[in-house]
Amino acid sequence: MCSKVCFLGGGSFGTALAVMLSKKGIDVSIWTRKEQLVNDINVKKENIKYLPNIVIPSKVVATTNMKEAIENSKCIVLAVPSHAIREVCKEAKKYITQNQIIVSIAKGIEQESNKRLSQVIKEEIKNNPIVILSGPSHAEEVARDMPTVVVVTSENMEYAEKIQDLFMTNKFRIYTNDDLIGIEIGGAVKNIIALAAGILDGMGYGDNAKAALMTRGMSEIIRIGIKLGGKPETFSGLTGMGDLIVTCTSMHSRNRRAGIYIGKGMSLEEAIKEVGMVVEGIKACKVFYNLKEKTGVSMPITDTLYKALFEGKDPKYGVYELMTRNKKDEIY
Repeated sequence: MCSKVCFLGGGSFGTALAVMLSKKGIDVSIWTRKEQLVNDINVKKENIKYLPNIVIPSKVVATTNMKEAIENSKCIVLAVPSHAIREVCKEAKKYITQNQIIVSIAKGIEQESNKRLSQVIKEEIKNNPIVILSGPSHAEEVARDMPTVVVVTSENMEYAEKIQDLFMTNKFRIYTNDDLIGIEIGGAVKNIIALAAGILDGMGYGDNAKAALMTRGMSEIIRIGIKLGGKPETFSGLTGMGDLIVTCTSMHSRNRRAGIYIGKGMSLEEAIKEVGMVVEGIKACKVFYNLKEKTGVSMPITDTLYKALFEGKDPKYGVYELMTRNKKDEIY
């Protein structure tokens, strides 16, 4: 068994996975720049800001020293938001050795380059195997040992299987899927639809509207996913439909919560402040708005959300426009 795992980043999901691994007898180091977070984890045994009310076992130790955190770790988990992946990789590669597996648990696309996160990581850390872990997995439930099922993928599936073995428990089931592109695209686009679902909730619309949004949102995920090289069957799985369901329906979802605030009349900036954590769907909306313009893929929900977030369109008028478009066949 792996004796030590390092998490770069002290957010909610990384902390939840760290707690889970420590219960398997694995030593875990968490690196963060925040002194207060280090103190909370090491002394108070709780990640008060990002994962409150969860006791952190003694095998989990936090530090602001990245070199110390990475040393002797078999696996390095990138547990930072998508926009921080490149910066953290640039810093971490000074201490990483070739035998360490890099695992990313972020869901998103780099805004400046429109590159998938595995591509960003590979550009910065050239000689290490990279594994993506994704799927419907709220940190709050993982930390409480509630049954959760996710998926892992890699360019070299041998390493995905190693991570499957390392992380799998009787409450945390992991499947493998060799569709790296599809898994990364599905995990990113679903955040856009979840943000839109929250706006519907905030405006007081009902289950009919949400069902329609999720179904037609799934169509957008599939269209752009296939266009960018993903396999159609991937999007009916955990990182497509599974992740879409959990983020559109749960109050654990920061994307949905941000959408609710916007639907109730808050500005984008006010909603982000209220959530208090990174809302990946906002950045993803910008990225996929640009990608659909470049590729010619039809993404009317993404288009409408972009204009509501960044161009001042009234969300209710956006819904009206979506509902009154030219009639068409469902499958085309």
